Amino acid sequence: MVDATRGRAATAERGGARWAGAVRAVRGVRGHRGVGAAAVTGAVVVMVGGAAPVSTTHPAATGATPPVTAPAPPRTDPAPPEPEADLAQHGSVSLAGGGAELRFTPQNFGPADIDDATVRLHWSEPLADGQSLPASCVRADRSSLVCRTGGMVAGSLGERIDVPVRFQGAPSEVTLRIGTLWNGGARDGNPENNEHEVLVLDTGDVYHF
Repeated sequence: MVDATRGRAATAERGGARWAGAVRAVRGVRGHRGVGAAAVTGAVVVMVGGAAPVSTTHPAATGATPPVTAPAPPRTDPAPPEPEADLAQHGSVSLAGGGAELRFTPQNFGPADIDDATVRLHWSEPLADGQSLPASCVRADRSSLVCRTGGMVAGSLGERIDVPVRFQGAPSEVTLRIGTLWNGGARDGNPENNEHEVLVLDTGDVYHF
């Protein structure tokens, strides 16, 4: 009986010692919690039953760079299409006694309307001073004039423009070059029909273009 009692006492003593040791270990861990946390940053150890510890590591602890999403590019609206207007000039011119009579009518074949346009009239001979020009025309240099056509909707004719001019002296012939100078900001996909060159003889005959 004494031996059995001593055995149980020894077993209890050993169990108490192990318990006390475990308590001291836990207290030691608590006292050095900062050190433990620094040593195992981002690591969590889980005890499951009697199995080996399972470690779950946070992605930040591995030093991996998190994916970066590039910002979406700013939205750019497409530029509006450039308007297109096919302009042309048709008319007649005559020469007699040192003066010419020019009449022409601008035309807009479209497809866009225009608010205004300008036409350049260039003569091969210098113009005299003191010209009596219409309000829509101005002198550009010694041999040229520039005339405004005014607005024209697509598929229409503009107002006819009459331009009488006087030359320095009385030339036996002159060459007139007439063409669009400014197309009202529109693109002309057919410029061949708005440029004309006409040789005019001093006979009073009317030449059409």
